[in-house]
Amino acid sequence: MPVPCRNCPLRRCDIFAPVTEQELAFLQRFKSGELKVAPGMQLLMEGSNSPQLYTVLAGQGLRYKTFASGRRQVLNFVFPGDFLGLQAGMMGEMHHSVEATTEMVLCVFDRKEFFNIFRHHPERAYDITWLAATEEHFLGETLATVGQLPAVARMAWALMRLFNRAEALGMTTGDSFPMPYRQQDLADALGLSLVHTNKTLARLRDHQIASWHDGHIKIHSHAGLAESAGEEAGESAWMTRPLI
Repeated sequence: MPVPCRNCPLRRCDIFAPVTEQELAFLQRFKSGELKVAPGMQLLMEGSNSPQLYTVLAGQGLRYKTFASGRRQVLNFVFPGDFLGLQAGMMGEMHHSVEATTEMVLCVFDRKEFFNIFRHHPERAYDITWLAATEEHFLGETLATVGQLPAVARMAWALMRLFNRAEALGMTTGDSFPMPYRQQDLADALGLSLVHTNKTLARLRDHQIASWHDGHIKIHSHAGLAESAGEEAGESAWMTRPLI
């Protein structure tokens, strides 16, 4: 049975902004159902104009672009609470693809209702604009990191943000969080070769800062990770955000 919006388990996470009863009623009308997908399934395809939009209720995935050569560039990692298909809603087609890495559960929304949000629900329209602006900011920050930082700093920066996000969503166990991706995915996201990624992870492990084992990342030293990234220990990249 689909989860009613008022009982959504994600709303218990402090990272998501509270909503009124009226807003919950609107979101429930906007939601057309739920979809469970298997690992490896493509949710949205670059160039497509999917009639549906999604919010990730559970599971993890990847956003990526594919080039004519067949090479894939990972843009970022998908977590619960992410709103997928916004490009298709605003621009008529997707400019990147989205794939499930684990089994995922998605809240499904009918794209035909998308612009009614802007006509009749300005608060939710603001939320969508905020999500788009935040994603653009994150991609810009990622580009600056990939372009300017050495490999160890890039890796530490990425692991800090992944841990902070997983922690905000209640996905951590102590100092560990699920990392169901391949080293190649992380390499693509950070602009590193697979060999360089492996060596960089080994360096963080040997210095007892972080290690990757059995699909989980364990942070052994948050201060060491922050120092490697050139940031303050405990700095969080995640602020309170809307949940569509």
